[in-house]
Amino acid sequence: MRVFVTGASGFIGSAVVPELIGAGHEVIGLARSDASAVALAAAGAEVHRGDLEDLDSLRTGAAASDGVIHLAFIHDFSQYQNAARTDLRAIETLGAALEGSDRPLVIASGTIGLAGGRVATERDTPDPRSVAAPRAAAAQATLSLASRGVRSSVLRLPPTVHGEGDHAFIATLINIARDKGVSGYVGDGANRWCAVHRRDAAHLFRLALEKAPAGSVLHGIAEEGVPIRTVAELIGRHLDLPVVSVSPEDADRHFGWLGAFLSADVPTSSALTRELLGWQPTHPGLIDDLEQGHYFRTGESSR
Repeated sequence: MRVFVTGASGFIGSAVVPELIGAGHEVIGLARSDASAVALAAAGAEVHRGDLEDLDSLRTGAAASDGVIHLAFIHDFSQYQNAARTDLRAIETLGAALEGSDRPLVIASGTIGLAGGRVATERDTPDPRSVAAPRAAAAQATLSLASRGVRSSVLRLPPTVHGEGDHAFIATLINIARDKGVSGYVGDGANRWCAVHRRDAAHLFRLALEKAPAGSVLHGIAEEGVPIRTVAELIGRHLDLPVVSVSPEDADRHFGWLGAFLSADVPTSSALTRELLGWQPTHPGLIDDLEQGHYFRTGESSR
């Protein structure tokens, strides 16, 4: 299968590409920079130049493929609404190129925004009041393509997809601890984040591409819930910093844009996904991965 992958050179995409190639697929990777193009070529992918705002490049990439995995997102949380609108237009363009063909379209979404305080499942829908609500329209647009001849699926990822090279939420939390001189959590820190290793996530994206039924909602969750206080305590131990509670009222001031996400309680199950696709995570969990130390090497968490 020729697979068009957006975000192919990113943290998750750079695991998805070898996963696909190793299974015998050809990869067409979207590249918006020379550096991305070089990385994709070195990984054995065909380079397709463009970006999320270049709808013609998305249209031609999808039309030349047997299926699409959409991972790219503009991670500028100061412009989150604009990023969500760009994502929606990209998905609409990809879907139109695949319409009526029964070819697969798998998009990355998130579990933040599902009902908090209990274990969410694939059957839950996003809370329209949540901080992540702007991305809900993209997921709904993807699912609606199932009635238009696209084998579409939404793969929800946890707040932290971890592994070496991560520069997202956990790496940001470590950098904040370094800057503030304390390792913080919000309130009592009992709120939980689900988690998955990037290589387990990559394997699930391939399974979804190959056999997820049209209109599927999937959960790429290896661990249902890791208490944020446990993460903060580990960070404090590795950096030799005090571990402190930050009041919910002060979370935005202390953690910046991460504060709105850090207080979320999003324990999540992937039982239905595992049953449907036979997915079994095999790589280290979040705490074991943090204990390996690569997040704390100089420069590792600041990339």
